[in-house]
Amino acid sequence: RRHRTAAGSRRQGIVCETLAMTQQPAQEPTAQAHNTGHEIARLQQGTTWLAFLLATLSLLWWWPYSPAIALASMAFWLLGYSVFLGLEFMLMHHVNRHDPAPRARWPQLLQAWWAETKVAAQVFAWRQPFRAQAVPDQLSGTGLHGQRGVVFIHGLLCNRGFWTPWLQRLQGSRHAYAAVSLEPAFGSIDGYAAHIDQAVSQVAQASGMPPLLVCHSMGGLAVRAWLKKMQGAERVYRVVTLGTPHHGTWLARFGHSPNSRQMRQGSAWLSRLNEPEPSALQPLIGNTPWQALFTCWYSNGDNIVFPASTATLEGADNRLVRGAAHVQMAFLPEVMDATLALLRD
Repeated sequence: RRHRTAAGSRRQGIVCETLAMTQQPAQEPTAQAHNTGHEIARLQQGTTWLAFLLATLSLLWWWPYSPAIALASMAFWLLGYSVFLGLEFMLMHHVNRHDPAPRARWPQLLQAWWAETKVAAQVFAWRQPFRAQAVPDQLSGTGLHGQRGVVFIHGLLCNRGFWTPWLQRLQGSRHAYAAVSLEPAFGSIDGYAAHIDQAVSQVAQASGMPPLLVCHSMGGLAVRAWLKKMQGAERVYRVVTLGTPHHGTWLARFGHSPNSRQMRQGSAWLSRLNEPEPSALQPLIGNTPWQALFTCWYSNGDNIVFPASTATLEGADNRLVRGAAHVQMAFLPEVMDATLALLRD
C-alpha cells in the first residue's frame, strides 16, 4: 500500500462529464427530502444542557465548603469527556504498534488530544446541536452552472452542522453545494443511500457537472455503499474520505447500533462492501481500478479509526496526516485547501 504525506502531489481527477450526462443509474431509490439533522441536534442539545446543569449545581453545592473543589467539580462535568478521549488515544497508540503507517510519538498524541478536546466541544456542543442549519445548501443562484459542485456527507453521531466551516468557505461562491444529514442516526449504513442520491442529483442539476463528494468517517462508507448499490460512479467526479474506516475500526467492537456493528473489523457487511464488482464501476474508468476515484486522508493520530491503515484503500490516493485526531483532521487547513482545490481542477 502506498503512503503519501499531505504535502504530496494530488492524483489527477477522472473527469467523465459526458458519460455522466448520458447514463443513468441502474436503480433509483425513493426520492425524499433531505433530513434536517434534528435527531442528533436534539440528542446533543440534551447532553449539552445536562452538562451545564450538573456543572452549575455542583458549583453551587461545593462553593460554601471549598471553592477549589467547586471549580474542579464544574470542570469535571464540562470537560470530563476529554478523559475518555485520552483513553481512546492510549488504546489507539497500543493498537497501532503493528500497523504499517508510521507510529505517532507521544508529544504528537498529546497535541492531538488537546486539539480534539477543543474541536469536539465546538462540534458536539455548538455547531451540531444549535447551528446545524446556520449555512443552508446552495443550489440556486447566478453562476453555479458550469462550476464544479460538492456534496458533504458526515459520520456517526453527526449532522450537517459538522461541515459549517466548509460551508462558510463556499457560501456566496459560484460552487453549488449540499450537506446531508444521515438519519436515522443509529440505523443501517445502507439506509442512507436515498439521502446521498438526492443530494448528488440536486448538485449535479445546479452545476451541470458530476459533483465532488467529501465524506468524514462513516460517511465514506455510506457513499461507497451508494456507489455499489446504484452503480453511481459515473455520476461523481471524485470522492474524498477523511478518516473513513474502509476496513473497519478496532473501536467499533464497543458499539452496538447497526451502523457501529457494520464498521467492526471483519464484519460481514464490510466484507460484502469490499468484494470486487468490476461490472458496476468498470464502464466509467476502463481498466483503471475503481479506487482511483478516491482520495483517502488518514492519520496515525486518529483516535476513532485505527489501526491507521484501515482508513486507506489500495489503488487510491492515500494521504497521511501525521498526529491529527479524528475530528480535528476534518478541519486542518491543508486538508480543506487540498480538497476544495479539486473544485478548480
